[in-house]
Amino acid sequence: MNPISLPEAQTLLARYVEAKDNNRPALIHEAFAPDATLTFSIDTDTISFPAKTEGAAAIAATLVTDFAKTFDRCRTYYVGDFSPAADGTTLTVPWLVLMRETAAHTLRAGKGIYRWGFARQPDGLYRIGSLHIHIERMDVVPDAGAAMLAGLQAALPYPWLPSPTLQAAVAAQAAADARLAFLKEFV
Repeated sequence: MNPISLPEAQTLLARYVEAKDNNRPALIHEAFAPDATLTFSIDTDTISFPAKTEGAAAIAATLVTDFAKTFDRCRTYYVGDFSPAADGTTLTVPWLVLMRETAAHTLRAGKGIYRWGFARQPDGLYRIGSLHIHIERMDVVPDAGAAMLAGLQAALPYPWLPSPTLQAAVAAQAAADARLAFLKEFV
């Protein structure tokens, strides 16, 4: 079996973020295999998703269409350096999300781990065959004008976020606004 290359994997991950963060469900079908599976493990009660979703169409509904009904201004960041597993078909990536819950006018800051599984398709190309999303935290902070959200997002490169850059940005943002001190636990 030929392993997926890191550039191929990064292209698929970038397509996923473009779809989810910018409400473009059609891109899910470009990134995911038609029979892909999505699973969740969630360590917080501040957000919920179905435990398991099957098929690219259902994944697009869950992660893009339905998601966009509640959240906007979303930016998902891949944190740190990563490379495919030894067999070249899996990838584990820490993530950070910064977004706004539209109706509540709150900043949502979450973190966790993505576990990607890649599957070669009949056309010879890799697609995402499985995705497990572990949500470790999802903090909620009042942010009526979305100024905190805008400041945080402006301080971070998107979507690839080196750990030292995250650490420096969190330190600076928390020093400037004590309401963001909780983010120190995100690095």
